[in-house]
Amino acid sequence: MTLTGPEAKAAPGGTSPGARRVPPGPPLWAGPGLFKKLATDRLALMEQAATYGDAAKLTIGPKKLYFFNHPDHAKHVLADNSGNYHKGVGLVQARRAIGDGLLTSEGELWRKQRRMIQPVFQNKRISQQAGVIAAEAANLVERLRAKGRQGPVDVVQEMTWLSLGVLGRTLLDADLGAFDRIGQDFEAVQDQAMFELVTLSKVPMWVPLPKQLRFRRARADLQRIVDHLEAERLRTGVDGDDVVSRLIASTREESDHRVGRQRMRDELVTLLLAGHETTASTLSWTFHLIDGHPEVRERLHAEAVEVLGDRLPVFEDLTRLTYTAMVVEEVMRLYPPVWMLPREAQGDDEVGGYHVPKGADVLISPYTLHRHPAFWDRPEVFDPERFDPGRPSGRPRYAYIPFGAGPRFCVGNHLGMMEATFVIAMVARDLRLAKVPGYKVVPEPMLSLRVRGGLPMTVHPA
Repeated sequence: MTLTGPEAKAAPGGTSPGARRVPPGPPLWAGPGLFKKLATDRLALMEQAATYGDAAKLTIGPKKLYFFNHPDHAKHVLADNSGNYHKGVGLVQARRAIGDGLLTSEGELWRKQRRMIQPVFQNKRISQQAGVIAAEAANLVERLRAKGRQGPVDVVQEMTWLSLGVLGRTLLDADLGAFDRIGQDFEAVQDQAMFELVTLSKVPMWVPLPKQLRFRRARADLQRIVDHLEAERLRTGVDGDDVVSRLIASTREESDHRVGRQRMRDELVTLLLAGHETTASTLSWTFHLIDGHPEVRERLHAEAVEVLGDRLPVFEDLTRLTYTAMVVEEVMRLYPPVWMLPREAQGDDEVGGYHVPKGADVLISPYTLHRHPAFWDRPEVFDPERFDPGRPSGRPRYAYIPFGAGPRFCVGNHLGMMEATFVIAMVARDLRLAKVPGYKVVPEPMLSLRVRGGLPMTVHPA
């Protein structure tokens, strides 16, 4: 695929000291309108940036955002020259809410965290968790069936509890269902993280706004949960390979107990928040989309019946549930769980022939990249056939990055794919979920791209 427009005149990466080309973008007087979109409609802000081509510059108050929307740009920023780009606007501010976990940390601390947690997500260990995920999915099916007799169920809430249950059992060797407020706590943390983005962390945490008061209560509650998990693991032994055991061993190296305690909280909260949100969002979007496409739902049902019969799935079924995986991939194309990848340039660079100055905020948006008409035919249409493994796509590798790319590629991608595939197959085999007539489904770009306000659906036999 060749570049078009201004990007065709220069290579997407590399350095050219004399180059000072500035990307096109809205005029300075458009700043207030852009700020409003940043606060209330962040996807519209990304879509507006994309109207200027594969690169745009947005000036919002003191911030100058460099938006790049070509696979070559994504490859350069996220992989080839990733050392020049640290986490950027949004995630920097979110650090005040979620601390220095794997999502927001940098440098040696991030490398240490990644080394500590990587073994938990190795394929061999993940394959051994297939039975746990299948059991949680079976519980979900029974819960949906029982609740559905009483009226519509909130699919977002059900998928959230499912994902927390899977994470608790597979990564922490713990039952998170015992903490009935954990879902509300994570809501408060996400709200605070977005508040930090919009205000650029200019509002002191002690200001008694209702949102900040909820966040402070949630943070205290999450600290109690982390302390409980740590105490239980110390009581039962820390020689396991779960995340809690690894964190205890890692934080023992801290000379200051308070620093170790905060690290434990930051890393566990980040893992649980990012881990359950992304999968719950993908599953919710899946059931929304297949309800509007009966032919997809019927094909999912037929594949699940053929592959699984009436048994629970096992790890080897992942390679047999081909169409189910295609559906998951297409859902993540339209509604990527990580909808924006913000970075901050640590030194001058050139992307797509445009000069990027040191300190600039750089945005790569999978949401718009996955809808780029140069790489996706009928980009707004839900079509799982795009991901047929027997059909060559001809697309560049970085045209599709639902799990990010480069060194900070999502560590839990295999676990998330197995969970989504098993859950969709089992629900499609046994049940049919239908949206409540007249209910408007609206995307909400928070730390993940989720359904705003929940997703009420009625439950019927398949």
